[in-house]
Amino acid sequence: MNKKKLKVAVTGSIGSGKSSFCNFISENGYPVINADDLSKAILKEDQEVKGKVIKEFGKESFIKNEINKQFLAEKAFSNPANVIKINSILHPRVKKKIEELTKEYFKENEMVFIEAALIYEAEMESMFDYVVLITADYKLRKMRAIKEGKLSEEDFRKRNENQIKDEEKRKRADFVFENNGSISELKEKTGLFISILKGLGSSLSSRSSSSLLQ
Repeated sequence: MNKKKLKVAVTGSIGSGKSSFCNFISENGYPVINADDLSKAILKEDQEVKGKVIKEFGKESFIKNEINKQFLAEKAFSNPANVIKINSILHPRVKKKIEELTKEYFKENEMVFIEAALIYEAEMESMFDYVVLITADYKLRKMRAIKEGKLSEEDFRKRNENQIKDEEKRKRADFVFENNGSISELKEKTGLFISILKGLGSSLSSRSSSSLLQ
């Protein structure tokens, strides 16, 4: 009996630890698609997308065909209206690419994971069988983001304000894992989550098979 193949999204606010969670998933042998990496690749390589971004935000969006990350961060990601604009350009293509890659990975895998910060902002949750939220206290998330050198305190604040609050995400997620402890604790939670999903895959497969026999 074949298990139901599961497409699972991993989301979380800045500094929550979702990337570490996904690294542990990869270590367990499962493919992880990174939506942020897809966005960057599309932004850099898709000429139609580049044209639309330049039209909206100016030629400074690219320097010698390379993404001007600092300019776009300041221009596009620090203003709610501009966040909506750039997401409307990128997200349809990101969704399409996720579907294509998932189809390929399903040829040899029973579960595929997608790491994406903006699952709810992009209204992508219907694409997945389950969504897991990795969450942590605000002060801890800020400390992690700044310590890793990803963002200044001001940049963290702006990015955080442009994302749906964790309180709302908790209501909508299928699973929630707190990441206020050590990295080893997060690793244990990842293992637990994978075990749960394996059980769910078997359960759903059995349910589907029995319904076909009725």
